[in-house]
Amino acid sequence: MFRIVSLVLLLSLASTLLAPASAADRPNILFIFLDDFGWRDTSFMGSDFYETPNLDRLSTEGMVFTDAYSAAANCAPARACLLSGQYTPRHHIYNVGTQPRGKAKHRKLEHIPGTDVLDPGISTWAQQLQKTGYATASMGKWHLSNDPIPYGFDINVGGTHSGSPPKGYYPPHGKAPGLEDAPDDEYLTDRLTNEAVKFIHGHKDKPWALYLTHFAVHTPLDARKDLVGKYEAKQKGDLHNHVAMATMIQAVDDGVGKIQATLEKLGLVENTAIVFFSDNGGYGPATDMKPLKGYKGTYYEGGIRVPFFVKWPGVVQSGTRSAEPIIGVDIYPTLCEIGGAVMPEGQPADGVSLVPLLTGAKTTLGDRPLFWHFPAYLQAYQVWDEQRDPLFRSRPCSVIRSGTWKLHEYFEDGAVELYNLADDIGEATDLSTQQPDKAKELLARLNAWRKEINAVVPTVLNPEYDAEDEARAIAEISTPGPRQKKKR
Repeated sequence: MFRIVSLVLLLSLASTLLAPASAADRPNILFIFLDDFGWRDTSFMGSDFYETPNLDRLSTEGMVFTDAYSAAANCAPARACLLSGQYTPRHHIYNVGTQPRGKAKHRKLEHIPGTDVLDPGISTWAQQLQKTGYATASMGKWHLSNDPIPYGFDINVGGTHSGSPPKGYYPPHGKAPGLEDAPDDEYLTDRLTNEAVKFIHGHKDKPWALYLTHFAVHTPLDARKDLVGKYEAKQKGDLHNHVAMATMIQAVDDGVGKIQATLEKLGLVENTAIVFFSDNGGYGPATDMKPLKGYKGTYYEGGIRVPFFVKWPGVVQSGTRSAEPIIGVDIYPTLCEIGGAVMPEGQPADGVSLVPLLTGAKTTLGDRPLFWHFPAYLQAYQVWDEQRDPLFRSRPCSVIRSGTWKLHEYFEDGAVELYNLADDIGEATDLSTQQPDKAKELLARLNAWRKEINAVVPTVLNPEYDAEDEARAIAEISTPGPRQKKKR
């Protein structure tokens, strides 16, 4: 009889240990997602002018990833990849909007328009977390449809199809939900922080996932007025010196400090995982990612490599760093694993969970190439010294990173560029002719990936293209040196 009772108790204990944790035992998730925030735009990543003491503190309490990438070089496709866990050829959001960008006379190929709305049939990580009992909220920029609510969020503050604040960072905020009552002197970043604090207070007794997706620091470069004098008086850095950008970044950081104080007051710090990420590289005319080449809209490192860290008390060891290449599509499975949610059955997933890296169970994810696909055009800024040509930040292309090697392929002329990031992080020396075997190997892997994922490549010639006008336009532009300092 004793043996039978003991066996029953052991089976009961085993069942308990193997059963998934209840929602109450899972950590809260604070996902801070910034817009156009460059790889070096925090102090912990090396800014010599911007001030981010609260982000710096959180980064030292978790794991910083030095080789973290957005899955696209500009807003909408990066966000679609993030929410779907899929590369651009699967969800077909390639650019901001579907119209061709830049002058028709300078586009050799007809672009692939894609779509500008995330397919509601794609289950997002927010929906998966909802199913496990999480309260979810999206606060700030959405940009993938008119409303984030159908995509797994219980609460929406400020999210519409707009990619930037309709009237700037001071009211009025147009028809942005939840922001209709903003007083005239209320800064948008501060308001979103206050809404986040209110959400946390209201859900302190049950698990929550907050997608705090700030509009900052997207244009317009609208300074927080009370901070302008401080940064005008501050000595300019060699890397950064833009006053309005500095105030916008401090507004984000001040908000992070306020949210952290709220977590401390409510006793939630030890049970909250914090993820910090950006949708693409920094805005070229106002910031700098040096030594990286490029900025928002380019597929050089400065356009896609971004700051990223995870703080997860009791799981992630403080003060750790990882140089493992990771990408935006990895966030989906990572959030699901953190929250005890399952991946949707039958839905393609291009990322992998980062939890083994976060826990220290692994130091590498193995031989795993990362991919980008952009079958469209994105016109240049006036400042253009860190892109392939002066007319477009990006022309139709695909990119692969494998290990320390990175290859770009351009569809207009079939050109490839090959870089070894191990000793050329600034992509200054194209090795495609010096290392033809490596270029051939990576190009074959890139082609195989496009075939596997059914990526559409533009091949139709644009009847409006004028090669002579294009050459003339390029010749008329004064060409600065490849690393000339940008005008502020």
